[in-house]
Amino acid sequence: MDSDLEESLKKRQRNNVPFPPDSSRKLEQLSMHPYQLMGEVNFMQEEDIRLETTRARSSVLKRHAELTDRLSRDSDKMIFERLQKEFDAARASQTEELYLDGEQWNDGLLATIRERVHMEADKKAMSGDSNMMPGPHFQEKITYKVGNKVICCLEEARIGIQYETSFAGEPCELYHCVLESKSFLEKMTVLEHTVPFFLPIREAENDLLSSNAMRFIDHIGELLQAYVDRREQVRLIKELYGNQIGELCHSLPYHMIEFVLDDVECKLTVSLRYTDLVSVLPTRVRVLAWPMNQLDKGNSESRSIPSRLSYAEDALRTMSLPEAYAEIVLNLPQALEQKIQHRVPN
Repeated sequence: MDSDLEESLKKRQRNNVPFPPDSSRKLEQLSMHPYQLMGEVNFMQEEDIRLETTRARSSVLKRHAELTDRLSRDSDKMIFERLQKEFDAARASQTEELYLDGEQWNDGLLATIRERVHMEADKKAMSGDSNMMPGPHFQEKITYKVGNKVICCLEEARIGIQYETSFAGEPCELYHCVLESKSFLEKMTVLEHTVPFFLPIREAENDLLSSNAMRFIDHIGELLQAYVDRREQVRLIKELYGNQIGELCHSLPYHMIEFVLDDVECKLTVSLRYTDLVSVLPTRVRVLAWPMNQLDKGNSESRSIPSRLSYAEDALRTMSLPEAYAEIVLNLPQALEQKIQHRVPN
């Protein structure tokens, strides 16, 4: 992330900025009126503290992720490759692949899958222990496709779920989760997985797996897809508008995102919070337009007051990040003009 930030800062160009030339004049007009409420000053101070806290937390999480990656890179890669080979083998040996709609994917089907894997495991155990040939019963090998999930019956009474993620119609990473139970009547547990460590799979296991295994399986898929979607939205705005973004920081699950749109004369700060990790749209949004000069010319200790842009916040709540970015830039001059008209006394 540091290298991306450095590159973005170096590429900050003066001849390709998103704000029209008169934006700074309008922002300066907004900041020159003396009848600002003390509440706005406190709000600005709280925003400063919140931004610094996010930056610090983002830095700590980044260092933690780098350390974890160095310690577990080879191990995680080996787990992924092993599980992927096992899933490929299971699908290659299948006798049927069923595509299920929403109603067909239910607790009854999951119970059938559980029963199937335990019957197969028991049959193999009995055959091996008694040194007898398997009976004439033919065990079907069925793979189930439910939305972005592929569910396979694996060896040793295990159920494997492979999650397929995507963005804008293009495939992204594959993730795996393997469930096991000692018997059909006992609760299932997560044996191993390739879900990123910063997503709460263990919390979901404790809360859901014993009481509603189907909901647990679906929830992990939602967590993974939402994480990939948020991550790819950030990647796309960096790719499309990297020369206009002066600073960008985020948490590992991309549920806290802060970035700055810099111009020679003015600046916007954007703060996004996703309180629900299965959401691809932020639940808390703050967009501030900061005046050109952070210190008023007449008083070196008084600070300029930012103006909150509600239209930009509405766009971020309802659109993807790249779409909202374009909407913010397009309507910025008109929004600033309206604020001036409301604030300037007749």
